[in-house]
Amino acid sequence: MALSFQPRISFRSRLRGEELTALPDHALINVIRLPQEARTTPWALIFRRFIYAIILMILVAVIVWADRDAYSEPLTFIDAVYYSAVSLSTTGYGDITPVTQTARLVNIFIVTPLRVAFLMLLVGTTLSVLTEDSRKTLQLQRWRKNVRNHTIIIGYGTKGRSAVEALLADGMSPSNIVVIDSNNESLVHAENRGLVCVHGNATKSDVLKIAGVNRARSVVVAPSSDDTAVLVTLSVREINPGVNIVASVREAENQHLLEQSGADSVVISSETAGRLLGIATTTPTVVEMMEDLLSPNAGFTVSERPILDDEVGANPRHLADIVLGVVRSGELYRLDSPEAETVEPGDKLLYIRYAPETPDNLTEAAHENEDD
Repeated sequence: MALSFQPRISFRSRLRGEELTALPDHALINVIRLPQEARTTPWALIFRRFIYAIILMILVAVIVWADRDAYSEPLTFIDAVYYSAVSLSTTGYGDITPVTQTARLVNIFIVTPLRVAFLMLLVGTTLSVLTEDSRKTLQLQRWRKNVRNHTIIIGYGTKGRSAVEALLADGMSPSNIVVIDSNNESLVHAENRGLVCVHGNATKSDVLKIAGVNRARSVVVAPSSDDTAVLVTLSVREINPGVNIVASVREAENQHLLEQSGADSVVISSETAGRLLGIATTTPTVVEMMEDLLSPNAGFTVSERPILDDEVGANPRHLADIVLGVVRSGELYRLDSPEAETVEPGDKLLYIRYAPETPDNLTEAAHENEDD
């Protein structure tokens, strides 16, 4: 069903957008989720440091009890534990005191440093729990300042997750991928993959801005509905006229709307799935091979690489790789086109490669060839 709508943005929604982008970094902690290392809960942290404090107290008690005759009164082990507790906690009732030179030296060089360590454990635990938000705020400030040339995935459903898998398999770092979604469960899944997450509605320009769309290299638009895809594409193109936008649309009749909205590439999900279903009824092995080509983690896959020096001037049909097309100045020429008869300097080859052969290795080989 073709879409026919006119986006309307109310004055109130504009105000909400302005307020969100104007918020200080500490107010965006629950909006932007940066990947975190596995961290224990505050209670677990307190319990662990409490155990360390008990160990220190017992250690001092053993040291004191070993020299129990050097104090103002003969000590039992319970007395030694009591002295250790009041000394390390700096309570110091004064009812038990060291009287010999040896005991006083032990208190100076052993008990006092342990007392400092004991207090650092207690104070450090409190500061660690209280400054967690401050630490996240500093990380958030650093990320917003440095983020650029990243890829934004809008919608972390089936299509969005598949896009992320393909990017990761192609060698992109998870820290260079930002996911925008309004579903908390989807964001938790993305966060567990080490991705930066932004909670919000991508149709709002302020959400796109805090995700760094103005400095992004590419944007994948993969929401659940075509009207949302069109509106998001319009917003992205308005904020960043030069970003590469790849959008997914369910119905072919809505493809032109996305292209008019500014999408560089449009993938029609329903027609693609329909064609595969039709082919599978007669030649299922063809579908199996196509799925293999589209799966970047195993088997064969379609990839792109720069040409080598000794390939310049050659016919791509005669190269060792199975070449599907030649990419020249960003334009794809299939093998049956006159432009693809010979390979020119600066061209790239669209070819079928085996999964263990990564594009990075091929790029390095090309550079080594140039050096030689």
